[in-house]
Amino acid sequence: MFSHVMLGVNDLEVSRKFYDALLGTLGIGPGVAHKSRYFYRSPTSTFAITTPINGEPACHGNGSTIGFNTQSPEQADAFHAAGVANGGTPCEDPPGFREASSGQLYLAYLRDPDGNKICALHRPAKPE
Repeated sequence: MFSHVMLGVNDLEVSRKFYDALLGTLGIGPGVAHKSRYFYRSPTSTFAITTPINGEPACHGNGSTIGFNTQSPEQADAFHAAGVANGGTPCEDPPGFREASSGQLYLAYLRDPDGNKICALHRPAKPE
């Protein structure tokens, strides 16, 4: 459904360090620089960070969350820990399982250095 997600950031190098560490836990290589942006590519999508092209400060979207798929609760925990160790701030409940209408989910929320809310999400296989 989505081709890419791009976030505005205020300090491109601080955010690059944060997202290099965070997305590295998901097997995504370091951001590739292009002008005032860094791109992180997977086989199915692209995530990017940029300083706003209009010259205004970047700000987070209130009520917005960007979720990243993880393969296990351990990978979600590593994602969360890497984010906190590189300038992120924990938010919401601590990482853990939550019940949802679609079944059980493992969620790990944090905010990036610019206040954007991001989440590591793991969907366990449903028992047969």
